[in-house]
Formats: sequence, structure tokens, C-alpha cells
Amino acid sequence: MWCVGSSSIPSLSYGLVSSFGRKAILPASGRGIQGATSHYLGQNFSRMFEIVFEDPETREKKYVHQTSWGLTTRTIGVLIMVHGDNQGLVLPPRVARVQAVLVPCGITASLGEERKDQLLDFCRLQEAKLSSGSVRCQGDYRDNYSPGWKFNHWELKGVPA
Repeated sequence: MWCVGSSSIPSLSYGLVSSFGRKAILPASGRGIQGATSHYLGQNFSRMFEIVFEDPETREKKYVHQTSWGLTTRTIGVLIMVHGDNQGLVLPPRVARVQAVLVPCGITASLGEERKDQLLDFCRLQEAKLSSGSVRCQGDYRDNYSPGWKFNHWELKGVPA
């Protein structure tokens, strides 16, 4: 949800002629976060710092008109605030580097070697199917960590599934 508006008069005292912004409204809290801004600086700073160009028709030196824009880092911050909690960040699948991790479960010391190989082969087959279907996935086949440790590890890395 987005809210659109122009800046209040006090913020224009910093040399801005006009300022426009978009705020992202967080549904859970009802709070707004500044998402994007566009500031028109006019010629205030170009006059102050002698930033000029030569008019191609009249050869006259003129002060430039300036703007300032902001979006990217704020958007990343909003993404982290919306998709993070006390357990860490869980990225939306569309932007996650790894969308899914397969963790083999049920491998114990009493499980026979043949059965273990069948389980791992099955997991690798599922990993291949997901990858062929455009899912960015990988299997965690490390045998020196428990499944619970692996789940926590990947959750802290922000993997969605």
C-alpha cells in the first residue's frame, strides 16, 4: 500500500523548491515509511556553487536546475523490516538467492547404508526436479550437522522454504 504526497513547508527550508515522496504503509503496524523521494532543488545550489552551462543558442552562461532522488536503499530497508523478525530475515522467494533447501531427515546411526543412499538419491532427484522448474534450490547433504541445526542455519540466512 502506498501513500503519495508533497513535503511540508519546514522541510523546504533546506534549499528545496519542492519535494515529493511516497510512503509505504506497513499493514501490521499502520505506520508509514518513506520509500521514495524526488526533490526539485531549482537553482539554489547551482547559484551557491557556480554550477553553470553554456546555452547553445545564445552562448550565455546559465545556472543549472537540479534534482535529487532516493529509492533503492530505502526499499531494501523496508524489505528487511517487513520480512524480518526476531529469528532473522526470510526473503520473499522472488528476491531470495536460494528459494528452497532440501534437508534429508531420518538418517541415524541405525539406518543401513543402502537405505541412507536411497534417501539421499531421492532428495537429489527432488532437487533436480525443482531446479528444472526454475526454483533456485540446493540440498544440504552435510552429515556432520543435525537436521534441526540445518533448519536454523538456513532460516537465519533468509531462505523462504
